[in-house]
Amino acid sequence: MLTVSRLLPQGQGLAPVLLRRAASVALDWGVRQKSRFAATDSAGRALAVFLPRGSVVRGGDVLVAEDGSLVRVLAAPQPVLRITPCPAHGTPFDLLRAAYHLGNRHVPIELRPDYLQIEPDPVLADMLRAMHLIVQERSEAFEPEAGAYGHGAAHAAGHAHSHDHAHGHDHAHSHGHGQNHGAAHANDGHAH
Repeated sequence: MLTVSRLLPQGQGLAPVLLRRAASVALDWGVRQKSRFAATDSAGRALAVFLPRGSVVRGGDVLVAEDGSLVRVLAAPQPVLRITPCPAHGTPFDLLRAAYHLGNRHVPIELRPDYLQIEPDPVLADMLRAMHLIVQERSEAFEPEAGAYGHGAAHAAGHAHSHDHAHGHDHAHSHGHGQNHGAAHANDGHAH
């Protein structure tokens, strides 16, 4: 059994030729959200994966085995519910409402511009249909959002990057917050 203890998000730093030559392993979301699991790669090798606690493996990530060999991770198709707005009388805003309600229930959700995906749940499916959304059972790769505080997780779109949000926002203005807010903005062009 080959031990794996390193993960390269989206194969960062690896030459494309190395990725094309690497074995692969198809894993569903249930396995990819675990930091310890066993799997068999496309070369027939048994893998014992031991990643740091809290690790989440995404489709496109690369596992590095103890012998230095690489294993590309594929997000395996699995049962999902695809949620789309009703073409007759719905709007894309309906998806935003659905994402809000699902988020309040802490449901893992894959966000896309024109659809949402969740794991099958008949109660949630009924709730979404009552909101006039189209809910279809499908077999697709599932890449839910990592959440605002996800640790080192790549974006569902298949790329990883960092953001420096220390922008130094020193705004030298006073709005007189203890006074009438509308008066402080009387000439700023905003309707309050």
